[in-house]
Amino acid sequence: MHSDRLDVDGLGDALIGAAIGHAILPGLGGIVGGAVAGRFSGKVIREKRTVKKRVFVSFDFDNDRRLKDFIIGQSKLPDSPFEVVDHSLKEAAPERDWEAKANTAIKRSDIVIVMVGPKTHVAHGVLKEVRMARNANKHIVQVIGYKNGDYTAVPGAGRLYRWNWENLKSLLN
Repeated sequence: MHSDRLDVDGLGDALIGAAIGHAILPGLGGIVGGAVAGRFSGKVIREKRTVKKRVFVSFDFDNDRRLKDFIIGQSKLPDSPFEVVDHSLKEAAPERDWEAKANTAIKRSDIVIVMVGPKTHVAHGVLKEVRMARNANKHIVQVIGYKNGDYTAVPGAGRLYRWNWENLKSLLN
């Protein structure tokens, strides 16, 4: 397939690889082998260099569980700037130490995303997680989880943003 733009990084990798290959094994074989190896290794190194933000997702477990699944799905996209390292831990019968576990997970994260639904602003678990994030000096982003509706911001968690891919990427970069 042809591209309408030159891959300068790939060309540079191939040229460096070709020079090294020629130095190790003089001749056309060393040049071609080195170019292929340089092109491949350069791409691998660039992919490893991209550091994704570690995100803790806070959401109203009783009403908005599917929002967590959606954002985890987005974190798996190839151009995603983030990975979900943990999410709200409240379950139907929460563990006694869920607050300690949540606090540890929040401290491990780079940012906390609050997925906002109709009742999130009064969800006790979310309010506690936001307080933990503020105490840990974590950046908090509130994202409206649904297209339609009137949503109230979670107190102390900053302003509300519409949930779309471009917003999410720019908020996390």
